[in-house]
Order: sequence, then C-alpha cells, then structure tokens
Amino acid sequence: MINRISEQELQKQKEYAARVRAAVQTAAFERGGPYKFCVVTYGCQQNEADSERLAGMLFDMGYEKADSEEDADIILVNTCAVREHAEKRALSVTGQYKHLKEKNPRLMIGVCGCMVSQEHRLDDIKFRYPYVDFAFGTSYLWQLPSIIYDRMKKKKRLFLLDTEDDGNIAEDLPVLRQCSYRAWLSVMYGCNNFCTYCVVPHVRGRERSRYKEDIIKEAKELVADGVKDITLLGQNVNSYGRGLYDDYGFPELLRDINEIDGDFTIRFMTSHPKDATKKLIDTMACCEKIAPQLHLPLQAGSDRVLQRMNRHYTLDSYKELVSYAREKIPGITLTSDIMVGFPGETEEDFEQTLKALTDIKYDMVYSFIYSRRKNTPAAEYEDQIPEDVKGERFRRMLEVQSDIGLKINEGYIGKTVRVLCDGESKNDPDTLSGRTDGGKNICFTGKCPAGEYTQVKVTAARPFVLMGEEI
Repeated sequence: MINRISEQELQKQKEYAARVRAAVQTAAFERGGPYKFCVVTYGCQQNEADSERLAGMLFDMGYEKADSEEDADIILVNTCAVREHAEKRALSVTGQYKHLKEKNPRLMIGVCGCMVSQEHRLDDIKFRYPYVDFAFGTSYLWQLPSIIYDRMKKKKRLFLLDTEDDGNIAEDLPVLRQCSYRAWLSVMYGCNNFCTYCVVPHVRGRERSRYKEDIIKEAKELVADGVKDITLLGQNVNSYGRGLYDDYGFPELLRDINEIDGDFTIRFMTSHPKDATKKLIDTMACCEKIAPQLHLPLQAGSDRVLQRMNRHYTLDSYKELVSYAREKIPGITLTSDIMVGFPGETEEDFEQTLKALTDIKYDMVYSFIYSRRKNTPAAEYEDQIPEDVKGERFRRMLEVQSDIGLKINEGYIGKTVRVLCDGESKNDPDTLSGRTDGGKNICFTGKCPAGEYTQVKVTAARPFVLMGEEI
C-alpha cells in the first residue's frame, strides 16, 4: 500500500518553515537586505522537479532567489548518482564552495539527492567536506524546513541516510518553477527493475505511485496557471498504478489528463520497453493532447547484453513495438538511451547495437559510456571493458547516429511545424529557440514571445536541431 505523508507531519514542517522565515526576516532586517538561496542541480528531469520543490520550500521560508552562488546565503546541491561523472562534478563544485564559506561564515551549504542516498557518499561529504552543514537523501526532501531549523538552532551538522522505510509520498509541497509555461509532473517515484548496471532502485527506493486524484488535481492547477507543456515523470511510467490500483494504469491516467480543458501538450518519460504496451500506443494515438513523441530506451542491440543487463526484452520484441508505434502514430519522434561498453560487450555485440541504430532510425539518442556503480551486480563482473575501447566504440556510435539524425531532420526541410517558443537562443541572440510538438529542438528567426505557440517553416537541418523561420 502506498502511503502519503500525514497531514500532521506536513503541518509540523509548515511550522518549522514559519520559524525559519521569522529568523530569516529578522536577520535580513538587521543586515539591511534579503537573505538569498541557490539550488544547483545535477542529473535527470526528476532531479529538476525535486529542485523546484526545494526552491519552493526555501522561498516559503523567506529566502529570495540569488543570481549566483556568490550571492547566496544558503546553497543546496541536488546530486545525481547514475554515473560517476555526475558524482565527481557534484563533489567538485561542492569543494569550490569552501572559499565562499570562508568569505561568509554564515553561509549554509547543503548536499542532497541521489548521490548522498548512498552511505559511502554520505560519509564522504561528512568527513571530507567539513564546511557542509547538512546532507540528506531523496526521501528527506519534504523535511527541508526542519533540517534547516535544526541547523540554525542546534549548530550541529546533520547527515540523514535513507532507509528502507523511507519513501512515503508528500503532497502539496510548495513549488517554484523555473519556467512558467513548461512543467514537470511526477506520477510515481522509485524503481523495481534492478537493471544490473543501475543504482536508481538503491537511491530512489521501490516503486510508489501517487494517487490519480492528486496527479489530476496538480495537472489542472498547472493548466490553470498557464502551463502549456506538461511532462509526466517516473523511472518507469508504464508501471504506474501497480500496488495501488487493480484496473487503472498509465494509459488510463493519460486519458484522464487529456480530458482536462485547455490548450496544452502532454509528454512523459521514461517508458521501459518491457512494460510499454500496444494499449499505451493506442492511447497516444487517440488522445489529441499527447505529443507524438516516445522515449523508449533500448540500451543495447545485443540480446545477450540485454539479458546480462536484466532488461527483460529482446531486440525483436522491441522492434515490434516500434513498428506498431510508427504505424499508429505517423511521424512520431522516437528517441532512446544507448549504453556503450557494458561489461562483457564484444565487438560483435557492439556491431549489433550499431545495426539496431541503422534499422530503427532514431531521431536522437542519449548515449552513455558504461559507468561502474558501487553495489550493482555489473560492478562485480570480471569482464570490464578497457576505457580506450569504450571511448573508441562511443565515437563510432556517435558518428552512426549523427548521420541518421541528420537524414531524418533533412526530411523536415520545407515543412511547417508548430513550435512552443522558449525565447532567445542561448548560442545566438538574434535567433529564437523552441520545441516542436514532437519534441525536436528548433532555432528560428522571428518575433514570437517565450511561452507562445507559433508556426515555423523549416529551412535547414543539423543532426540535433532544426533551423527555420517564423511564418
């Protein structure tokens, strides 16, 4: 049974937030300026959604958003544990905050998220970073007000490790969104799949689905606030409802959200291929607000490697689902995750992955070199692939996919697509950027304001982006 955090427990956190707010307001008055916060985020979309809730709670506690870490009175580093590189980046940036603490001894530094849900990383922070005030895992996010209050009053550093009992769902936390017209909406948390390379079940816990009433209520509030693009989040959205409902799953949830009045688009990620069904595809095809976009991680094109990964599908079953999706949703944008260098991957295995890319023809793939993760079965495999071999295969894979992506995008030249504008491009101030209904990045000339839809004629293509002009 999935449990919500009780109203009594949430009320206690509101009381702690009020106490912190009073202390912050007093300190700000004495200093003659507001106290400010900064949340630094690494990792996936779920981490981004979590950071928006952390920011919402900090704002509720009287802090204002800082322009940078240098201007902040409290810094939260929300970390990722999926790959070693992400952990090293988080640790590196945390190390750089030492000099900020020396300049401002009242600066409060916290580290949270997936990385510190691992005991060995929590110990790293505790003993190697003495200027960090507190650290907590993913299940303690909703307790941020009491954590900050305890640090303020007791002057003791706090280090909270997730346990198997932690994982109830807290509803109605304040949110400070990064964008007014795009939003994340978590439908479930955790994962039960235990892929042999993945640490997520250990740092996010077992699958827990939110009640459909809570999700639909939040979706309605987002639409009422003017949000035009909602992405439903879960480690495996196709598992939504298991252990909570007998006859209500993710397709039913999609249909209910699609029925909400308003002009908005529904996206979702991530779909595990073993649980993605034709019913899901049929639902996408018949619901006009669901984006013609499917992110379906393949990981590898070799059945032998997929079996060692504990993925529970074959390349043929995967291809069958893709064919069905393209039949039911013509022009669907298909993306995937591909991992290179999994332990024991032979040259033949890798060639099968390259062939899968050329056969399936993804619009884009998110590609990764295998990263050894502590406490996962694959980390103990003896047939680890040398780094130079992994790097060489990774480059070959990128070349193949780049050619495929370019050819697909060239097929858009001359077509007109609907785009939700994100405003000025980060790389070219004379160009606007946005996303098509299918989720493709596009840069274009025009005058459309951010947060509005417009029609864009595609004039050129690159492997990962379209170019166009507003009409």
